[in-house]
Amino acid sequence: MNAKNNGTSEHRCADTMGTMPSCAPLAVPYVPFQQTASTRYSQQEALNNGTLFPSLNLPFHLKDQAANVVDGPLAELQALEFVLVELGQYLDTHPEDTEAFELYRQYAQMEQEGRAAYESMYGPLTQTAAARTEHWNSWLGNPWPWNETEGGKG
Repeated sequence: MNAKNNGTSEHRCADTMGTMPSCAPLAVPYVPFQQTASTRYSQQEALNNGTLFPSLNLPFHLKDQAANVVDGPLAELQALEFVLVELGQYLDTHPEDTEAFELYRQYAQMEQEGRAAYESMYGPLTQTAAARTEHWNSWLGNPWPWNETEGGKG
C-alpha cells in the first residue's frame, strides 16, 4: 500500500492478527556461541575486546583493533573480574567443561589475591570491604581509586 505523507511516498506493511505480512523483509538470525574448550583471550585481551572468546569477537561497528584499556592495578583487577563474569556465563551453558571450571577457580584465586593487595595499598573498594577495617573513614577517605596518581595515593 502506497501512502502520501508530506509529498513523499512511504511503503507500509499492515500487521494484522499477529502474522508476518507478506511484504515484510526476512532475516536469518545467527547467534554465535562458545564451543566446549573454546580458545580464550588473556584477561587483558578479554577486557580490551569485550569478550573472553575470540570466536565471539565480531567486528561490531567496524572496530578493527581493541584499544588497550588495561593500565594500572585497578584496571588489572577489573580485567580479572571481567574474565570471571565471562567464564561464569560460559560455565552456565557448559557446566561439564572441567578445564574451564579449573580456569575459573584459578582466576577467582587471582582476583581474591589482587583485591587483597589493592585494598591493602589503597583502601577498601566496596562498603562491605570497609567492615574488615578499623574505621568507616577507610571507606570515605580520599583519594578515591579513580583519583590515584602514578606511584600511590593522591
